[in-house]
Amino acid sequence: MSENKTRPVEGSPKSFVQGVQHVTRKRDAETLLKLFEQWTGLPPVLWGNGLAGNPGSAIIGFGRYHYRYDSGREGDYFLTGFSPRRQNTAIYIMSGFSAYGEELARLGPHRHSVSCLYVTNLAKNDLGALEAMVCDSVSRMKAKYNWWKR
Repeated sequence: MSENKTRPVEGSPKSFVQGVQHVTRKRDAETLLKLFEQWTGLPPVLWGNGLAGNPGSAIIGFGRYHYRYDSGREGDYFLTGFSPRRQNTAIYIMSGFSAYGEELARLGPHRHSVSCLYVTNLAKNDLGALEAMVCDSVSRMKAKYNWWKR
């Protein structure tokens, strides 16, 4: 069974954010770093694929849960997080978006996939809607994976 490629790595989330080149992504990452700590009450941890010279793959994650699939595959992943990328900032809503139609409608410019929300300029987004999704998703993930029992 192969290991999860994305895992905690050495490094400072704050230093990682300071190294972001794109002005808007850096500003947004500084804002999200503060907000996610406040919203989750959890410390930030740098996650990545562990490959040197590939800082673009780093994610700032908050919390951790352990999953186990019926196939036997298991591993650990963060409860929520974000990553400043070249074209956008990816925000990880691990519970998915099916319960967040109202929040997505209020959020402002974005697109999303199964568990990733993509924004290009946080100043154009409703932070209250984002907070509601992040906090609710973390609660759902904690309940689903019995996080408090670990």
